[in-house]
Amino acid sequence: MTHDQDLLSIQEARDLAEQAYRAQQIWAHADQQLVDRVCAAMAEAAYLASERLGRMAAEETGYGVPEHKKLKNQFASKTVWESIKDVKTVGVIRGSRESGVIEIAWPVGVIAGLIPSTNPTSTVMNKLLIAVKARNGIVVAPHPSAAKCSYAAARVMIDAAEAAGAPRGLIGCLTKISLPGTQALLSHKRVALILATGGSEMVRVAHSQGKPAYGVGPGNVPVYVDRSADLEKAARYIVGSKAFDHSVICATEQAVVADKPIAARLRQLMEAQGAYFVSPQQAEALRRILFKPNGAINPATVGKSPQYLAAMAGIRAPGKARILVAPLTRVGREEPLSREKLTTVLGWYEANGWEAGCERCIELINFGGRGHSLIIHATDEKVIMAFGLEKPVFRIGVNTLGTLGAIGLTTRLAPSLTLGPGGIGGAITGDNITVHHLYNIKRMAFETTPPPPEAFQPGSVPAGAVYGPSPQELESIVEEVVREILRA
Repeated sequence: MTHDQDLLSIQEARDLAEQAYRAQQIWAHADQQLVDRVCAAMAEAAYLASERLGRMAAEETGYGVPEHKKLKNQFASKTVWESIKDVKTVGVIRGSRESGVIEIAWPVGVIAGLIPSTNPTSTVMNKLLIAVKARNGIVVAPHPSAAKCSYAAARVMIDAAEAAGAPRGLIGCLTKISLPGTQALLSHKRVALILATGGSEMVRVAHSQGKPAYGVGPGNVPVYVDRSADLEKAARYIVGSKAFDHSVICATEQAVVADKPIAARLRQLMEAQGAYFVSPQQAEALRRILFKPNGAINPATVGKSPQYLAAMAGIRAPGKARILVAPLTRVGREEPLSREKLTTVLGWYEANGWEAGCERCIELINFGGRGHSLIIHATDEKVIMAFGLEKPVFRIGVNTLGTLGAIGLTTRLAPSLTLGPGGIGGAITGDNITVHHLYNIKRMAFETTPPPPEAFQPGSVPAGAVYGPSPQELESIVEEVVREILRA
């Protein structure tokens, strides 16, 4: 007997949502000690499996570098847990009678989590930890091309959670993947909130369900290198960041904007780090393979090495090349390489002075990365603050790597693999999504100011005021209703 995959997927989504709901009704009454014990067990199990799961992710998707995926898994388990382990998520979390307000944490309910193919195991770890810590249930929907490794990551944490005392069914993961099944999960009556990380279309679907959603838009991240920058550090960081996991993190640098006086030197230093600057003819070959006519990225090029891309494009790249750099002069639809490139290709622009660099960065951000991130390398505080004040993004990394700085590994931003682009990027927040976004707060408010006497004075009726129909009007309305009934 054959079964329709879409129907099986829909049924699985419904079953997992119901199971998570029943389990969450129990978990909502867990005390802080049990919550923390369960989450600590989940984080430890995921951390110990980081290498195996990273290798699985690279093998299943064909994206990125196994060693780098291991590091992301370690970040999503250990670093994320360390950042939230002391956060109170049960009962009174802030306030007092003396302050006038007591704040009480309250779970959201059941969360639906969309998992991308680019970070399929680390994103699972991140979302499960912050959801369970806030006393929610969660069901994740992996990307079809990463279904096995995403489920493996979820399974590790499910087993650890249940062994530590979590109710069975609190955490679920779809195994029968289809678009109708994922949509059935997102729209299910038991799902209270959607946590979406993935392509623009899936994030749009998440936002269209008529329920709260945290969505992550694309990140077309520029990196401006000012004449005041430490050029050796900037070159090492830019090349290393772009090469990290073959550029599948959405906060990875997508184009260098080099201040004119230091551009030649920066290029030399980047070349020494493994950047291969392509010729105009080679850049044209890359344009043809990286993007479809409608501007969408070719999935076959995502997360690939420079040598792999060069072979696809029919060009040659040195074996020691870590990234390919294409000098560009335009931004927009007429220049495909000015788009977000989730692979080891980096754009290169030159601008004379920070003001011109600022304008070019804004062009790039407006073309596909509104609200997301920007990196600046500089020591001139005036320039740094000018970029901070003027850029339409919510993460500005200063003298750090885009990949690891924006997610909070090399900065004090909240550690997260879900980076909100704010209202200008089509999302509800510009924060790095963490546990604080996944619980509500009840507030007990005590009177601190007596009401004014006017609040208790009886109201007066203005002379001549009439409320409701007059007796004559009421009689006319009744007669008309009777006539309508007789006619019917």
